Amino acid sequence: MAIKTEKELSEAQRSHWLKAVAAVEMRNFGYAISLLQGVLKQEPEFLVGRQLLRRAAVLKAKAEKKNFFNVSTASIGVMKAQREVKKDPKRAIELIEKVLEDEPYNRQANMLLKEAAVAAGCPEIGVLALQTLLEEKPRDTKILHELGRLYHQTGESDKEVEVYNRITEADPTDGEALRLGKDASARASMTTGGWTQAESYRDLIKDKDLAVSLEQQNRMALTGESLDQQIAETYARHQAEPESVDHARRLGALCEQKEDFDSAIAWYQYAADLTHRSDAGLLRKVSDLAARKWERQIAEHERYLAEHAPDDPEYVQRETALAAAKRERAATMIDDARKRSERNPTDLQLRFELGEHLLNAGHFREALPELQRARQNPNARLKAMNLLGKCYRELGMLDLAVKQLDEAAKEILSMDPMKKEIVYNLGLVYELMGDAENSIACMKEIYEVDYGYRDVAVRVESSYSKAQPAS
Repeated sequence: MAIKTEKELSEAQRSHWLKAVAAVEMRNFGYAISLLQGVLKQEPEFLVGRQLLRRAAVLKAKAEKKNFFNVSTASIGVMKAQREVKKDPKRAIELIEKVLEDEPYNRQANMLLKEAAVAAGCPEIGVLALQTLLEEKPRDTKILHELGRLYHQTGESDKEVEVYNRITEADPTDGEALRLGKDASARASMTTGGWTQAESYRDLIKDKDLAVSLEQQNRMALTGESLDQQIAETYARHQAEPESVDHARRLGALCEQKEDFDSAIAWYQYAADLTHRSDAGLLRKVSDLAARKWERQIAEHERYLAEHAPDDPEYVQRETALAAAKRERAATMIDDARKRSERNPTDLQLRFELGEHLLNAGHFREALPELQRARQNPNARLKAMNLLGKCYRELGMLDLAVKQLDEAAKEILSMDPMKKEIVYNLGLVYELMGDAENSIACMKEIYEVDYGYRDVAVRVESSYSKAQPAS
């Protein structure tokens, strides 16, 4: 069951999807859930829709007060779904979603959803089910092991490594997690190197002369002479086959290794043009290298200014060059993000990246619509809301900043790194508003779980000394 995107929805389904997104924004969670379940009944592979459905169910559960006399009917719904798993897993998924509408963190229902999703050939839905449980209990090693096994089945070795690292962090005595993590790391390295696609060593290196050249490069990769030799050899092959994307890409990689960023950018751009700019990886590489080029210049200027006094003959010139480099870096990243967003206007992740770059460049008003749109992406929602809070703060709209950050903080149960940043920013806004009580309350919330986070310890402890009556 292949995952479907928003672009693949019918006009009617897309209309319901957009209405559901708007309903979540208006906190009309019941209506959003109803719309999303209708869309998913027709298109169960629409993963982003299912992610938003789960988010709406979680927010709905948090907003509603628990009644002591309410009796959970989840077990009945789970039993019904259980009977369908083997004969009709898609129907089972549909039935489980009805259970999760009221109890999104129900362990039995989510585990059954994972089982049904795997049976239906859509492990991504199974990953969502396990991640939902981990949202409530991030250190649950049993669920983490389930997630690791699922990533192993889907061949996502990098994510598998991350999961086993989390288990080892939570339980250093878990030998199985340590062993499986090492195995996953080895598989990830093999995949990156292309070894898993070859049937033999001969399939990987059929040209004996090229094999000798590569072995020489591996032995002498740290010497400039051998790197120049590799560039010369690859350039000769490029001249013989100027339309080869592989040769151009290889030249880009070699120039990048040499830290000749201008040449690397030119070769990656050449390779991208050969693909008619259809290779997103090459376009991203051009953008990343341009950013690295400016970052290196900025670091050099900052180091010089830190090591020299203002009366140094080059000091003012370096200050001017530093400011210019920062402007160029911001302009380059914004221009690249805008182009990518224009090529894929429905990709909300790209809208988020554009908004983030605009904010970093100080274009707060321009960043607002991009981040507001990106908020509709369940994967970028919380980060977008955090940046929106920053934008509102910089624009002096402090009440809107509080609303945005407070809403984002309430959507995260555990005090993870994202919540810490959001709550910290919320405390700063309260401080600007002159509301010392709420500002310190935010800092205390972080202080209780992470003493060393930024300057919260100084802020919290100094608030007690200020409160001491004068003797």
